[in-house]
Amino acid sequence: MGWVSASLICAGFAAQADSLRIASFNTELSRKGPGLLLRDIQRGTDDVLAVAAIIARIKPDIIALQDIDYDADNRALSALGEKIGDAGHQMRYSFALRPNTGLPTGLDIDGNGKLDEARDAQGYGRFAGDGGMALLSRYPVLTSQVVSYSKVLWRDVPNANLPTWDGQLFPTDAVFDVQRLSTTGHWSVPVEIAPSQIFTALMFHATPPVFDGPEDRNGKRNGDEIRLWSQILDGQTGVPPRPPFAIMGTSNLDPVDGQGLHQTQLDLLAHPMITDAQPVSQGGLLAADPDHKGNPALDTVDFDGPGNLRVDYVLPSADLSITNSGVFWPAEGSPDAKLLGDDGRAAGRHRLVWVDVILRDVP
Repeated sequence: MGWVSASLICAGFAAQADSLRIASFNTELSRKGPGLLLRDIQRGTDDVLAVAAIIARIKPDIIALQDIDYDADNRALSALGEKIGDAGHQMRYSFALRPNTGLPTGLDIDGNGKLDEARDAQGYGRFAGDGGMALLSRYPVLTSQVVSYSKVLWRDVPNANLPTWDGQLFPTDAVFDVQRLSTTGHWSVPVEIAPSQIFTALMFHATPPVFDGPEDRNGKRNGDEIRLWSQILDGQTGVPPRPPFAIMGTSNLDPVDGQGLHQTQLDLLAHPMITDAQPVSQGGLLAADPDHKGNPALDTVDFDGPGNLRVDYVLPSADLSITNSGVFWPAEGSPDAKLLGDDGRAAGRHRLVWVDVILRDVP
């Protein structure tokens, strides 16, 4: 079969009783205005039901969600959890912080001479909370122990790769007095699996390394958002997380194909404190782009322009034993393919990524 083992492709979705299933899913459930997502979840629109059905099919113990609108009372997140429960999988606990997306800066962040546009927010957003992040869990979230790196200024990151044009910071030096690194957020969220047994979800959703000019503002920011995890793990920024943990989210960067500073993703995948399980799918393998260099079975998104890429990740800490993994991208005609709809995008362009791990016994 070339790229991928048939045993991995055909592996069952049910987690072992003594293992933890961790997952990440860029849901693309963001809407054009505040409150619209809650309305659509309550109505049960097709994309909402597809997202809920896929999550229920995989049955994760902990899942990081991206591109889901934030509201102060987490009503939309709670409503989505109910839909997932209706589909057959209960996740009693949820968590979300206000994201940087849509947070006004009052400055011309993208340098186009206009103010108060979506690109002038701390992270692209048409309104505060547009396209945020969230966590759903079968186990309690230790909210008092959550650590957020979302307010870290870009210029304060060690060896920050700030955009320049004609030898000057782009668009202005003043922008970087307020510009945060995180497009959406970088969170460290501990979950209590059992008494004295904590698993930490390291969550993020980086900017795409495109939609900019020759200054490569988004490309450099994307690279530094990914590199921040290596700095956190190395103790250069804050206190390193204690294992077990996993980096879970959308980096928006393929290690080989598409645009972006690929080495930053390769460096993170090679970090000694994490393991890349390399989750695969039959659907991704069969939908390979002939001009791409990377393994198509690893791809996690079906983009129109750049093609299929690996941009969504679940990277467990190196202390964890990995027993199974996958990308929910079933082959056309398989029983699960109907969950993706006729065009394969019923739940958006991204695919859910999951990894099964065994936690260490607590002394």
